Amino acid sequence: MNTSRRIFLGAALALGALGTLGGTAALAAGNEPLLISMSGDIMLGTTFPLVMLPPNEGRDVLRDAGPHIRAADLAVGNLEGAVIDGGTSAKGSGKNTYSFRMPTSYGPRLKEAGYDFLSMANNHARDFGEEGIISTERVLEREGIKYAGVQGRTESVVLEKGGVRYGLAAFGHNSYTVKHTDMEKARAIVRDLRAKSDIVIISMHGGAEGRDKRHLPHGTETFLGENRGDLRAFAHMCIDNGADVIYGHGPHVVRAVEVYKDRFIAYSLGNFATPYGMNLTGVTGYAPLINILIARDGRFVSGKIYSFIQYRGEGPRRDPQHLAAREIKALTESDIASPAITIDEEGNISRK
Repeated sequence: MNTSRRIFLGAALALGALGTLGGTAALAAGNEPLLISMSGDIMLGTTFPLVMLPPNEGRDVLRDAGPHIRAADLAVGNLEGAVIDGGTSAKGSGKNTYSFRMPTSYGPRLKEAGYDFLSMANNHARDFGEEGIISTERVLEREGIKYAGVQGRTESVVLEKGGVRYGLAAFGHNSYTVKHTDMEKARAIVRDLRAKSDIVIISMHGGAEGRDKRHLPHGTETFLGENRGDLRAFAHMCIDNGADVIYGHGPHVVRAVEVYKDRFIAYSLGNFATPYGMNLTGVTGYAPLINILIARDGRFVSGKIYSFIQYRGEGPRRDPQHLAAREIKALTESDIASPAITIDEEGNISRK
C-alpha cells in the first residue's frame, strides 16, 4: 500500500467513514474499500494552430496532482483532444474554432500520472478526423491505458486490476460519440458491463458550457444548437441499471456532486490539466480531483475533493484556499435536494 493511499484510508478511518464496512476490519486484505480517482478535461499541450507546449516535455503539468492519482486503485479522466503529430484539422481554423492536438511524445505523461482509463467521448476527440482517433488509440494502447466512447469503435471495456474487474464506458453528445441521449443503447451498455464486472464506472461529456452554467438544471440542456443531454436523468438511469460511479465533464466549470441510491455522481469536474487553449480565469481555472472510497459492492463510503487552480502554461497547482471544493460544496447544497452527503470547507465528503 503506497503512502498516499495509506494516508487516505487512515483519514477515512479517523473520520469514522469506514464504520459501515467494519472499521479497521475494512482494511484487511480482500475487504478494504476501493479508491477511485476522477478528474475532468485533460490536454497537456497543443501544436495547433500554434505550438503551445509546457516546459520539460510536459513532465511538470501533473506534478502536484500525480501522487493523489497514483494512490488510487483505479484512476479515470477525460482526454480532451487528439494525440497525433500531424494531420489536418477537421474543424478548420476560424476565430471561434478550437482544435487540440497533443504530440504523441506526451503519451507517457498520462501513464506516469497514473491514469488507467480515459474517455474519448467528447467534442475534441475527432479534431483531426479519423486519423487523429486512430493515433490517439495507438498511443493509449502503447501506454497501457484503456479508453472508450467513439461510436463503432471501442464503446466499452472491462479492465482487470488488483483482482477487480472494472467495467467502463464513456458517453458524449457529438455525432461520432456513443451518445448519452440514446438512452436505450446506453442502458444496454451499462447492463452488459454490469453482467461482466465487479464495479461499473461511467463517463459523461455533456451540458452547456461556460461560467454561467455552473448550476445543474433539471431537464435537457441545449448549447450552440446542440442537445447536450439531461444529465440528471442519464446519471440516474445508469445507476438504476447497475452503474456504481458516474463522472462528468464538458461545461468547463465544476458542478454539484450527488450520492444517489448509495452511488456517487460528479456532474462536472471541469477543466483539469489544460494549460493552453482554455480560458482559465476565475471559476474556469478551478481544477478539482475527486478521490472516493467505495465498498466492494459499489456503495459510496467517503471522499475527498483535492482543490487545484490551473495556471496558463503550467497546469493544476495546489490551492490552499480549497476554492474548487468550496464551489462544489455550495453547488451541491444549492442544486441537490436533500443531499445524502456533507462536504466541508476542505473538501472532505461524508455520508449523513
